[in-house]
Amino acid sequence: MPLDHLRGRWRFWTAAYALLVLLTGTNLATPLYRGYEARFGFSALTVTLIFATYMAVLIPSLLVAGPLADAVDRRVVLLAAVGLAALGCLAFALATGTGWLFAARVAQGLAIGAASGAMTAALTGLEPAGDPRRAALVSTTASMAALGLGPLLGGALAQYAPAPRVLPFVVEITMLVPAAITVAALPPTRPSTRPRSWRPEIPATARSVFVTSGAASFIAFTVVGLFLSLVPTYIVTLSGDTNLFVGGAAVALLPICASLAQLVGYGRRARALETTGLPLLATGLALLALAGAVSSLALLLAAAMIAGVGQGLVFLGGLTAVNQAAPEASRSAVLSSFYVVVYLGAGLPVIGVVLLAAVTGLSAAVRDFAAVVAVLCLALLTARVRGARRTPAIAPPADRPADPPPEASTPPDEPASRLGRRLSQRPMR
Repeated sequence: MPLDHLRGRWRFWTAAYALLVLLTGTNLATPLYRGYEARFGFSALTVTLIFATYMAVLIPSLLVAGPLADAVDRRVVLLAAVGLAALGCLAFALATGTGWLFAARVAQGLAIGAASGAMTAALTGLEPAGDPRRAALVSTTASMAALGLGPLLGGALAQYAPAPRVLPFVVEITMLVPAAITVAALPPTRPSTRPRSWRPEIPATARSVFVTSGAASFIAFTVVGLFLSLVPTYIVTLSGDTNLFVGGAAVALLPICASLAQLVGYGRRARALETTGLPLLATGLALLALAGAVSSLALLLAAAMIAGVGQGLVFLGGLTAVNQAAPEASRSAVLSSFYVVVYLGAGLPVIGVVLLAAVTGLSAAVRDFAAVVAVLCLALLTARVRGARRTPAIAPPADRPADPPPEASTPPDEPASRLGRRLSQRPMR
């Protein structure tokens, strides 16, 4: 095997490792918040505010870092992300009060906002065969695996190792060292465009794909946010078990199933992945509502597994379609805008559920919210199926060659309208 090919594969997989480690760190504290509540004396509302602070920082960071990564060497943005992630972990490890937790989440929000779009774009450029679908698979699998690995690792270390509120973050900082070396060793990228605006800019050739796949991924991550924020509380309520590792393992169940579903679903058309995943999301939500009504831990775990499979397929389909449709010159910006949609789906609805639960109770709030999101899943599924009957597949963007035949790489399934073709030179603002 040629040395250059081996070097290219090494860079690709080490970049995937860097993405996995960055995202793992943001979820280490998930099983620890109950301990922070008891130690620092704050309420569940404060936990919600800590989470909301993370989201409030993450979204602007995505919007700024995406265009910036296209305008400068991506390594600059990614190295800054690794440094901010280390600072966030250090703040958690040194925390002596609630303010430290807010500071830690601010640093982590900035880090993930800077890294998400730029690292996914880097993986696309580093993929040895130039296959954007494989790059999307690795990116989505790393993202979902990190959602599971973070709570699992944090819960295990906090439950069975010394210094439960320090050691998990020391381990994460240690894992960030090779991630920083990896990023520094990435090939330099040439600036391809000037950052004309920090607002989202979606080229017209990718616009219809972005809207439809973005809507599906928004709903998919709404389900993720709901499960990840409520499963630890449900586990304690339904089983009475306060073991941190058990809580972390239950949280990890959904993203683990999502990762496995993505590996199985790789190679299928983006639209097929989304239309298969949406009804599974609706089924998982129905089981979640039922689990609370009948106080069944088994139903809760089944709901997490089914919803995880659905979420994995929808997210893989959405990111694959957007990644293929995005022009190379603005890929980081387009993907960062896509992640804005994803993280809004994971954050804003869950904050609403927590606030509603303060009035109606947790079980009622989850039941009503799950019903609404399940209906939205089915409504979007109906719209996608009807749209598929009326529209042909999208043509590739004009600034890059057509994708290989279906057996090698399948182009996005979304239509490009006549108006979109006439406006292809005008970015959406």
